[in-house]
Amino acid sequence: MSRVQLALNVDDLDASIVFYSKLFGVEPAKRKPGYANFSIDSPPLKLVLLENPGHGGTINHLGVQVDSSEQVHDEIARLTRAGMFTEEEIGTTCCFATQDKVWVTAPDAEKWEIYTVLADSETFGATPQPHGDNPDLPLDVPAPASCCTPQ
Repeated sequence: MSRVQLALNVDDLDASIVFYSKLFGVEPAKRKPGYANFSIDSPPLKLVLLENPGHGGTINHLGVQVDSSEQVHDEIARLTRAGMFTEEEIGTTCCFATQDKVWVTAPDAEKWEIYTVLADSETFGATPQPHGDNPDLPLDVPAPASCCTPQ
């Protein structure tokens, strides 16, 4: 089943998990340091929470989760035929999962990804780095934008 994905920046991951668990009546499908996601059946939604102090309440990125790599490649072809610039990431690790994905950018700079999850991962993705504009984030937690935006 395909799901729309909404990835939100949150100031307090624990408080956000409590809120969204109550709102949608489900517990997170995955929880890691600085990260949680929910697979919600009704409405079909993949809700991703990225701890990003000082940026809570903003959209990190949007997406559509599909069932297979074939669907990702079909979307790459369709978007290319439509004249849209795409950024492809095949076999990348992001958000504690190995994924195939394609990114496009909307006219107002919103980032959209179409992706499939190939396998779970114990790592967030990009190499953890000091957070120049977020000094309160622990160094072992990658900055949320480090893998959740086109490379």
